[in-house]
Amino acid sequence: MTNPLVGHPAPAFSLTDQHGRQVSLDDLRGTATLLVFVPFAFSDTCTNELIDLRDAADLRSRDDLRVVVVSCDSMYTLKAWGDTHRFAETLLSDFWPHGDASRDYGVFNPRKGLATRGTFLIDAEGVVRWAVVNPTGEARDVDDYRREVAALLG
Repeated sequence: MTNPLVGHPAPAFSLTDQHGRQVSLDDLRGTATLLVFVPFAFSDTCTNELIDLRDAADLRSRDDLRVVVVSCDSMYTLKAWGDTHRFAETLLSDFWPHGDASRDYGVFNPRKGLATRGTFLIDAEGVVRWAVVNPTGEARDVDDYRREVAALLG
């Protein structure tokens, strides 16, 4: 089933990164963005996914792509998580208002207070071109990111 956001403008957001700076979707325009929602910093599956992204130099070194990870954890937790695992890319906190961006992307679980594993590839103009939501506990495959980024950007 195709995600309802695909082919439509990505929902706007303004969130705090792990360094306390505000980052909005408008700030990311002009380059494609791989927006990766994760449930919890420091959980096993999320940490393994973060390490996979950290080690995917072919994705992170592209001039035409930004890799951005979003969690409902606080910016302080995200800073510690990024520092612990040497993740230099952007980590965004959807902590307050709790889960607003996650809700807008359709990946917030209100019973658990977390974002589910949703991934959105947004083009340079801000349109969602690919999306996938993985079931709880099921890690994403970085090769899926590579395939979709290559299809979009070459």
